[in-house]
Amino acid sequence: MIRDTISKLEAKLQQAEAVNPESRQELLRLLGQLKSEITDLSQSNAQEAENIAGHTEFSTREAISEEKNPELLQRSLDDLSASVTGFEKTHPKLVEIVNRLATTLSNLGI
Repeated sequence: MIRDTISKLEAKLQQAEAVNPESRQELLRLLGQLKSEITDLSQSNAQEAENIAGHTEFSTREAISEEKNPELLQRSLDDLSASVTGFEKTHPKLVEIVNRLATTLSNLGI
């Protein structure tokens, strides 16, 4: 299910006209890395992995939306970053990927 969620995001991102090609490639690369990391996490902590995937989906949809709501985007990005709190020691790469993803999505909202 988590892999399906991220795969759907990748497909939406491929078709998002509001995203420039460089940002699209970076986001697709990060989503691919996230898919791998979140799959590992889901084996030990499925609920947290689902939570992170859900926040990623919501944040990505807000960032690539034609009609952006800056407050909603920022709130979704804050929630995305908060979703990995506590994983710094056990899953540092996951935290790094989510933080880079949040930064890239935030930059789309400018």
